[in-house]
Amino acid sequence: MKKAFALVILALIIVFGGIFGFKAFVNRKISEVMAHMPKPVVTVSATTARTELWHPHLQAITSLTAVQGVEITPQIAGNVTAIHFHSGQYVHAGTVLVEIDDSNQLAQLASDEAQLRLARINLRRTRALIATKAASQSQLDSAVALYQSDAAALKDIHATLNKLAIRAPFSGDLGIRQVNIGQYLTPGNKIVDLQSWNPLYANFTLPQSELHDIRVGMPVQVGTNAYPGQIFNGKVTALGASVNPTTRQIEAQAIIANPENRLRPGLFGELTVVRDTEEKVLTVPVSALSYNTFGDYVYVIEKETRDGKTVAVAHQQVIQTGKERNGRVSIVSGLKAGDQVITAGQVKLVDGSLVKISDEKDT
Repeated sequence: MKKAFALVILALIIVFGGIFGFKAFVNRKISEVMAHMPKPVVTVSATTARTELWHPHLQAITSLTAVQGVEITPQIAGNVTAIHFHSGQYVHAGTVLVEIDDSNQLAQLASDEAQLRLARINLRRTRALIATKAASQSQLDSAVALYQSDAAALKDIHATLNKLAIRAPFSGDLGIRQVNIGQYLTPGNKIVDLQSWNPLYANFTLPQSELHDIRVGMPVQVGTNAYPGQIFNGKVTALGASVNPTTRQIEAQAIIANPENRLRPGLFGELTVVRDTEEKVLTVPVSALSYNTFGDYVYVIEKETRDGKTVAVAHQQVIQTGKERNGRVSIVSGLKAGDQVITAGQVKLVDGSLVKISDEKDT
């Protein structure tokens, strides 16, 4: 019995040993074949790192506001009797926009004008009498005071009537009408927006570390996603009087030309302050960058000799990047001018891959 069991064990060992041995033999042969096979060559696009002259830029997020902008509201309560504008209209300064019921004030105006005429007649009569000493100085003083009081009352009613005829305080574009004929308005009720669109203010903030780099008169460029790819030019007009003690930011304001009235108050965008100095920077296209948890890197192409042949090999190179501009990024460290970097096809690469540069050039 023990002898039969031993024979079974021996047979199993021989069978499994043969299987695993054959598997190892096949794997070894496959490895030998693979080792002698040529490595695949990946086709990529490439360009060289180059030195450029850049104007140092200060970047900020900006919000556009009107140089002149206001919500038109009444100062005196009353019913709307006439509307002389339509939504979106351009109006000139002094244009009557809305009339509020002024019937009571017109009646008071007629009464005040009559009172003033009577006061003027009495004043003339008193002056004539005092010339003949038929009236006293106190009577003349009373006549003068009454005339002046009636004249002031007439000015007051005229001022009230002017407030009931609501006018545009400056030339600009109107927004959406918010009132209707017959509507009762109280002081503060919104009638319509009035905005002047050219020029516009661009308000922004900068960290205190950049305070020494900005001054009034510097040119600025504003871009907004409302008009992708378009730049609107202006200049810095004012800096805040102090640095915000909470955020350590300083407020700044620029004025932006808007001759075609394309921009609107309330838009936000990216603002660039262009400094009047130049600096040399090493740059590569943004498309050359790759990212991982250890930082930014690029694939640099180097010439190597393998099996007696000169081949192009891609090696990962960790870099430190700076600012981006017009599709290029500045390189602080990790590259030098003339290094050839891969700009397309990186997804197919690993460190040490053989590469072939396509005819397409990335500039």
